[in-house]
Amino acid sequence: MTLIKSISGIRGTIGGKVNDGLTPVDAVKFAAAYGTWLINRNNQKKLKVVVGRDARISGQMISDLVISTLVGLGIDVVNLGLSTTPTVEMAVAMENAQGGIILTASHNPKQWNALKLLNELGEFISGSDGEEVLNIAEKESFIFADVDDLGKVTETDEYLKKHIDAILALPLVDKESIESANFSIVVDAVNSTGGIFVPAMLEALGVKKITKLYCEPTGHFPHNPEPLPEHLTDLSDKIKEVGADIGFTVDPDVDRLAIVCEDGSMFGEEYTLVAVADYVLTHTPGSTVSNLSSTRALRDITEERGLLYSAAAVGEVNVVSKMKETKAVIGGEGNGGIIYPDLHYGRDSLVGIALFLSHLAHKKIPVSALRNSYPTYTISKNKIELTPSIDVDSILEKMALKYASCEVDTIDGVKIYIEKEWVHLRKSNTEPIIRIYSESATEHKANELAEKIIREIREMI
Repeated sequence: MTLIKSISGIRGTIGGKVNDGLTPVDAVKFAAAYGTWLINRNNQKKLKVVVGRDARISGQMISDLVISTLVGLGIDVVNLGLSTTPTVEMAVAMENAQGGIILTASHNPKQWNALKLLNELGEFISGSDGEEVLNIAEKESFIFADVDDLGKVTETDEYLKKHIDAILALPLVDKESIESANFSIVVDAVNSTGGIFVPAMLEALGVKKITKLYCEPTGHFPHNPEPLPEHLTDLSDKIKEVGADIGFTVDPDVDRLAIVCEDGSMFGEEYTLVAVADYVLTHTPGSTVSNLSSTRALRDITEERGLLYSAAAVGEVNVVSKMKETKAVIGGEGNGGIIYPDLHYGRDSLVGIALFLSHLAHKKIPVSALRNSYPTYTISKNKIELTPSIDVDSILEKMALKYASCEVDTIDGVKIYIEKEWVHLRKSNTEPIIRIYSESATEHKANELAEKIIREIREMI
């Protein structure tokens, strides 16, 4: 059993011993810590928290525990039930709530679940705020409400429509062009809440030919729920079988979007953001942001327009911070996470779908041709295992010095740009390893670059 407590929330496998897996006791303890943090932050005023969940088998149980705990603290709860991460984020702002909790383990397998924590903006809490929550949980410094001061629960299913209506109202979402294009689309929602929300989004955009694959929100994932190419063979086959124009797949909480082309080939989740950014920049020029481990292609299409690209440390909260700092018009992460500030500051597959289809409808070319219009890069992911006695920070500093003549970024580990290639070195916080991400024009060249860096690190050791 596994239980991981971090500044962004708590996640673990269901069952086992207390403090070993994500047990009911752990769920209550962490919900109480978050609720107490909100009470301390808001000077005891009456609070409201939005709660929503993906379709995991354990979701109802964890939701009941979390909601009851918040009520026990005297906090009112708006329960969205089956929902998505971006929908909960938007609901926090729309409800003028003081916080939100999303019950999802994102792309992890079905035995996992998690409590992800939001602030009053509907954004993930900061690192310092997360540390406070962890400290409260450790000390168990909770004071529950008297019987006359218990919170109340309001259940609503209105936010699916509110989320979609907000997307349709965006100037760059061209429903008329999408409807005229008469797209045939296959959706793989891995039997989670995307099976409700993605078809509803497509129908609202005027798409009439929708083939649903694994769209029953049972929580029984038919394949590994992370939207990687090796997990999308059924989607690829179905696209070719029905002659569809495009396939969309999302992870269980609908904040990551991957695309499959009309010929069954992978658009590449790294390129979801690139394509959407291309469309946004064409109509509203501005700066862009992605994290340091994302493809260089976003930087290329931004700088070729004479615009500013910035890299952020890995983690959605860091990307959002950098986007606000640079007033970015589009940003996100190379794992298929689209952040469009005109809607909200959170990864959102639904707005990603709407913007992508608007782009495709304007281009009037097959999805594979659109993919081929962008710079081609391949990322290789490796790691080097070290002994606990080795000073990893020292190694990273030496690598930065070794490549000082190149462009080097040290905001999150060490990223070295070598002409059109890059390598990103990050140490693990939990084990003595260095993660090595490298990118080049081909898989072979990306692997060669990684192997070269690994040799140099070994020589230093």
